[in-house]
Amino acid sequence: MNNITFGQYIPGKSWIYKLDPRTKIFLTILLIVLVFLIQDLLTMVIALGVFILIVISTRISIFKIIKSLRAILFLLMFTVLLQLIYTKGTVESPNPVYTFNMQFGLWQLLIIIGLLVLYFVIKKYIPFKTILFLLIIALGFIVLWKNPFVDTGFKYAWVWPFDNMKWTNFDFEIYQAGLNKSGFIFLRIVLMVSITQLLTLTTMSMDINQGLEWLLSPLKLFKIPVGIFAMLVSLTLRFIPTLLGESRKIMAAQASRGVDFNEGSLKDKANQIIALLVPMFVISFKRADELSNAMEARGYVIGAPRTKIDDLKFRFIDFFCLFVVIGMYVAVILHMVGVY
Repeated sequence: MNNITFGQYIPGKSWIYKLDPRTKIFLTILLIVLVFLIQDLLTMVIALGVFILIVISTRISIFKIIKSLRAILFLLMFTVLLQLIYTKGTVESPNPVYTFNMQFGLWQLLIIIGLLVLYFVIKKYIPFKTILFLLIIALGFIVLWKNPFVDTGFKYAWVWPFDNMKWTNFDFEIYQAGLNKSGFIFLRIVLMVSITQLLTLTTMSMDINQGLEWLLSPLKLFKIPVGIFAMLVSLTLRFIPTLLGESRKIMAAQASRGVDFNEGSLKDKANQIIALLVPMFVISFKRADELSNAMEARGYVIGAPRTKIDDLKFRFIDFFCLFVVIGMYVAVILHMVGVY
């Protein structure tokens, strides 16, 4: 839960905070669509470089963005591995870039099990669990790739009779198309998550509420309660960091009573989850009740017209940023049609 930073707002005074929330929401949608329009790896790398420059110019720590990616680390690794395995060569480059001669046997199995046991034993003592996880995976791959027992002359087929079967020896071939596609999808996911994260880091929940309500206002012609929908989205974003903070307090309180959320059997973990969920539900309902009372005390009526303290106004910087993004669209489309 410490990896989740979605919904958190960081106060600042850079140019991105001066943008109208309607502009930021609209530009976020445009940029995500633009990421899907990009069709080659080189352009995606350029897009990543442009995004990094934007983050640097906003004076927001790049580590905040990177921290948000830790929550989807498994998805990123799984996607990259899947593309490397199933993407074969093309007519232009039919041969593999490199072939890993893999072997799976008894000793490899025992070493991999030992690495997993080592990971679960020492992970609670290591502050950088993500690096440790990647290191364990790398070591497991090396064990399958470079068998340390091949050159010893030790014959262990009698303890592992399946070593002579074909499935124990296989080649892991990496093609240039697989590298390009895996890197392309990796950068696409990273950019989509990072662009959305940049919006929530620099925009307060009430501003997002007003921006969404304005952008969805045409739906009022179809009798859709846009104001209620925007309020629900705003409240959801507002209470994500609050509930995460409460969950950390509950886990700390449970840990002080001897509950270890990292260890135990499957039954113990189920009981630990229940011990976390029950007070979380109680706190959520209590927060909801307090919020409803506060909204009623301030005269909030569901569906009634609402007034605002600050009216949203477009400024020159909003039109300038929109013009820059349109320029990006033109450049990408011209590149797609082969103009340059």
